[in-house]
Amino acid sequence: MVKSSSYSSRARSSGAALVLSTVLGLAPHAALAAFSSGSTGADGAFNPTCSPTPCTVETALPASGVFNFTTVNIPSGVTATFSRNASNTPVTILATGDVNVLGTIAVSGLNAGPSTLAGRGGPGGFDGGAGSSVVSPSGGTGLGPGGGGGGVASANAGNQRPGGGGFGSIGGTAIGGTPSPAGSSYGVPTLIPLIGGSGGGGGAINACGEGGGGGGGGGAILVASSGTITVTGTIAANGGAGSPCVNNCNNAQTGAGGSGGGIRLVADAITGVGTISAAGGAVGTDTGGCNPANNAVGGLGRIRLEGVNLTFAGTLGPANSGFPGPVNVANFPMVGIVSVNGVAAPAVPRGSFDAPADVTLSPVATNPVTVSLQASNVPVGTLIAVTLTPETGAATTVNSTPLSGSAASSTATATVNLPTGISVVSAAATFAGP
Repeated sequence: MVKSSSYSSRARSSGAALVLSTVLGLAPHAALAAFSSGSTGADGAFNPTCSPTPCTVETALPASGVFNFTTVNIPSGVTATFSRNASNTPVTILATGDVNVLGTIAVSGLNAGPSTLAGRGGPGGFDGGAGSSVVSPSGGTGLGPGGGGGGVASANAGNQRPGGGGFGSIGGTAIGGTPSPAGSSYGVPTLIPLIGGSGGGGGAINACGEGGGGGGGGGAILVASSGTITVTGTIAANGGAGSPCVNNCNNAQTGAGGSGGGIRLVADAITGVGTISAAGGAVGTDTGGCNPANNAVGGLGRIRLEGVNLTFAGTLGPANSGFPGPVNVANFPMVGIVSVNGVAAPAVPRGSFDAPADVTLSPVATNPVTVSLQASNVPVGTLIAVTLTPETGAATTVNSTPLSGSAASSTATATVNLPTGISVVSAAATFAGP
């Protein structure tokens, strides 16, 4: 199997940031014994209500990202959403009893806009790239392991349009001209551990106007029940749409879509006739004169159904299935950014272009700067890929020194050149597992 781990951190020439994700493959559980979600039931029953319907109830996600419910009931006409926590974890819903979704559970990425603003990823997902302006004519690369490339300014900005975010499949690319790279696929079908989708690229301009922002990647959610999961409504982790250009002239571009996110359902029985969706986001709408990203939609997310009795007969995006597997797995491989140019990274990094920055460097700091890395449960000698994504413009990737120490705890360093302004610095490791 192939295992990978990633961590990302924001940085500027006055700043730097981080987001943690880990990916590995596990075989499904072979036993057919009754499944236990592991919920303690400490959070009681989850039964969000509001009126008049249709309406939305947003619940704050705890720092751990984990809810321990007894039962879950989402009434018809009610959409349950979750605000991102500080470390942007996925949503994990554990229940001792049945889960009934008559309404909607949504962890989808947000649409980009207004103007050049990127769409925010759903919980556990990654933000889109910012649209361009006359200050920074090239669009931003979407965040995440499969972030779509930003549009590139040139004599005709329409010649290199942004790419869609990738996850379960690669993102879309523009038809005609020279498209920017689409976001790559990543992760594993089992969704262990859980991770969300990546953002779409922002649009570029030529001499004036504003490019559209990229859509946010769909978030990630695990629902595990010791009883039955019934979906007659909707569970959605869709990617956000890109936004159109503003004050178009000289081929300003629309933004690309973010990828779908991750949905994992685990129970003895999964049934219903509703919808389970992790679709990619659309490109920005051509409002008349914009240079559209054509088919630079976001890639598909990942959906995993695990149960002894799988009788779900509704609308289901591309998915795979198996017997109930473990909800929590020990000894995940992990990679972390310890410091940037000697300035310590926070224990809970934000990994976002939103203020405040996780790390702020001195204005007199000179390039290149050193990124100090740590890892656990990753083989010694592995190279860490460190990617720097500026707010606008193309991302760059360098390899670290080989990890040294032990498999349980190892370190490495990498050197990067930080541009002025805020950037996101991410670290990822890929290696062959047993």
